[in-house]
Amino acid sequence: MRNIFFVGIILMLVSCGQKEKVALVVINANVYTVDSLMSNVEAFAVKDEKFVAVGTSDEITKKYTSEKIIDLKGKPVYPGFIDAHCHFYGLGLQEQNVDLVGTQSYEEVIQRVVDFQKKRNTDFIVGRGWDQNDWEEKEFPTKEALDSLYPNTPVVLSRIDGHAYLVNQKALDLAGITPETKVDGGEIVLQDGELTGVLVDNPMGLIDAVFPETTPEVATKALEDAQKICFDYGLTTVNDAGLSKETILLIDSLQKAGVLDMRIYAMVSNTPENLDYFLDRGVLKTDKLDVRSVKAYADGALGSRGAALKAPYSDKHNHFGAMVTPVDQIYSLAERLAETDYQLNTHAIGDSANVVVLRAYEKALQGKKDKRWKVEHAQIVAVNDFDYFSNNIIPSVQPTHATSDMYWAEDRVGAQRIKGAYAYKTLLEKAGVIALGTDFPVEHVSPFLTFYAAVARKDIKGYPENGFQTKDALSREETLRGMTIWAAYSNFEENEKGSIEAGKWADFIVLDKDIMRVPESEIPNLKVEATYVGGKQVK
Repeated sequence: MRNIFFVGIILMLVSCGQKEKVALVVINANVYTVDSLMSNVEAFAVKDEKFVAVGTSDEITKKYTSEKIIDLKGKPVYPGFIDAHCHFYGLGLQEQNVDLVGTQSYEEVIQRVVDFQKKRNTDFIVGRGWDQNDWEEKEFPTKEALDSLYPNTPVVLSRIDGHAYLVNQKALDLAGITPETKVDGGEIVLQDGELTGVLVDNPMGLIDAVFPETTPEVATKALEDAQKICFDYGLTTVNDAGLSKETILLIDSLQKAGVLDMRIYAMVSNTPENLDYFLDRGVLKTDKLDVRSVKAYADGALGSRGAALKAPYSDKHNHFGAMVTPVDQIYSLAERLAETDYQLNTHAIGDSANVVVLRAYEKALQGKKDKRWKVEHAQIVAVNDFDYFSNNIIPSVQPTHATSDMYWAEDRVGAQRIKGAYAYKTLLEKAGVIALGTDFPVEHVSPFLTFYAAVARKDIKGYPENGFQTKDALSREETLRGMTIWAAYSNFEENEKGSIEAGKWADFIVLDKDIMRVPESEIPNLKVEATYVGGKQVK
């Protein structure tokens, strides 16, 4: 009996000395876990694509062993960044078309189109990224130069925000657009009764209807291109703000085939066909795809004066912008979705659009719990309307919009309304959380520009010296949470990602410098040294 007892003790000691084999061990790092205490640890272990333990290097190496042990020698580590509002597929498509971002004049736009067409010689020229507010002549362009260069080839050039097109006469003819064409919820811009080629918001749909069909091959290439760009910037989850059924199903098939590793929170575009398909089937959830929300548009964009305002634009007499979805339809959509497990995420820029959406949410959500509906952008909010966000409505905002628009935004809305614009701190105080994104390709993909704009409220040249409306700047901790755990919370995914904790997906990034401690001016230039999704290095 005594012998059996001693053998048992020996076996127990041996078993206690054995280490658990895992897929990956990271040691000697400066790990920001972004847990509830914002804890810092040195090390963690990964098994079956998830974190299994975090702690000191000594604690982890005593308990776990791996064929892959990474000594980061003090490098900073964070949860993989989440872009809470972007156009992932749109970014990829833009890689296939004319890039007009950063053009400083209409002449430069034309030159880029010419250079692109010489290389590609396409039958239908598509580009995106012009912004007349960046030009010396800050008026909408007109189509004459495009008509002269391409009388027989349709040309469609989207404004940076995606809320206005410049098209040539060939495209107008294909779409059947004449000076007499009428479309609610936008504008067909005329000059002396003639078409200028500029279409704002809903009339753009007439052009969309004659676009050549995107082949599965082009769509796949677009998604792969977008993934590479995003991984290079440390994004491991993206919220794609508006996708068709066909694109969502393609993403699902590519993820299951191992072609796409990016985790995607897909918002279903608000069309009857899309809603009937997805709402009837309920939430679609896999390890990498989450389909449980609908993206709707209340109004247009401020830059193209399509945002719906309560009072006229300060720089355009008797112009209020426009609701691109009628008010009654917003209310009926909210009522329909409130009876499902789907979240409603509505684009709202102007103060009029915001209050319509907020009131529709309040009415539809009475008696409902934990719906987490979002207002996408929440850009201009009347001071007395902020309290609506206290009702478990989440603001999903893009800090670089503030630093892109600050040069001309007050011209649009005036000195009083600007006080409720880009008010991220106020929104956070009311809602308790705030989800941060970029709206790329409207803005640059870089989450470091998001972080800098949120904290410093400056452009990359350091302007303005004291920051733009800094009362609404976020702290570094708030910003990091907004790009990780709060963004995950806004997606109902806070128990599976957004922080480095045992049981969550091992999505993490390694930076060259510590974003929480470097001088403010260095934030935009930080570099991602490695990106991991499920413990697999993808960058």
